[in-house]
Amino acid sequence: MRDFFCRNANTIVQSDERERTVATPLISAYTYAMAKTIEEGFKKLRSNLEITDLQEETVSTRQTNVRKALEDDFEIHESFLTGSYRRNTMIAPLSQADVDVCVVLHSQYHEQNGQSALLQSVKRALKKTYPTTPDINPNGQAVTITFTDFKVDVVPTFYRNGCGFLIPDANRSVWIPTDPKKHVELWTASNKTHNGDLVPLLKMIKAWNKSRNLFRSFHLEVLAYTVLKGVKISDFPSGARFVFDKAREKIKVKLADPAGYSDDVGAHVNTEAEMEKLIKRLQWAYDTAKAAEARASSGDIKGAFEKWAAIFDGYFPAYG
Repeated sequence: MRDFFCRNANTIVQSDERERTVATPLISAYTYAMAKTIEEGFKKLRSNLEITDLQEETVSTRQTNVRKALEDDFEIHESFLTGSYRRNTMIAPLSQADVDVCVVLHSQYHEQNGQSALLQSVKRALKKTYPTTPDINPNGQAVTITFTDFKVDVVPTFYRNGCGFLIPDANRSVWIPTDPKKHVELWTASNKTHNGDLVPLLKMIKAWNKSRNLFRSFHLEVLAYTVLKGVKISDFPSGARFVFDKAREKIKVKLADPAGYSDDVGAHVNTEAEMEKLIKRLQWAYDTAKAAEARASSGDIKGAFEKWAAIFDGYFPAYG
């Protein structure tokens, strides 16, 4: 499931020099909207990141159809939407996102199949329902269906003794314990504690990451979720700056899964060069956010907009 482990994105920023300017917009249409104050700018940023109600209806229908596609070949206990979509942290546009669907299978399929064989079985079952869909392929933890409007990651899942779930990792030939439902509970509770501001702030931090392809989605969410514990989000500009600031040190140590299933969700950052790159990019984001706040404080609202647009490239509105 790429939301938990690795979600691919187009890499736009190519060098440190370019990082110090404005990155090439990934979703440039959103910048057509304009605003005159920082508060209005972040309000439009928040709106630009939302998945629409119509898209949500499409996602729900797609989940139902995927489950039906598997019912002839598998005994299914339940299925549910999960990942960033279910945590409400997925950012627009939906066409560039992967929606995760967990399908909980009877334990007999766990006993009969290894990880790779199970994913291949799921692929064959899906092809019966979607014979003209050209791209249906296992990706390590799921089987990805590439539809014309968005991708769906179908994750075969089993109940885990005690609690939680097991999902396959064909790349390492292991079963990974996790609990996406618990993650939803934790994020929902924390968002309530933050008076509804945590989820939109997480989306903003993910917007910074989107074109740069620096962090895996879940790693970045846990990082921001953790540094914001016990902190009041007074406004989104200072909240974003705070996350960039504190994350520079937080990524240097093990970061436990809040649901208790991993002692380090950032274990994939396993080289000194990778770590230095993340710290350097967080430093740039922190410095740029500070500069944006300073310009706003001095009355240079247009200059502040330029700085925020450099951070949230393609999503932040233009000044005017």
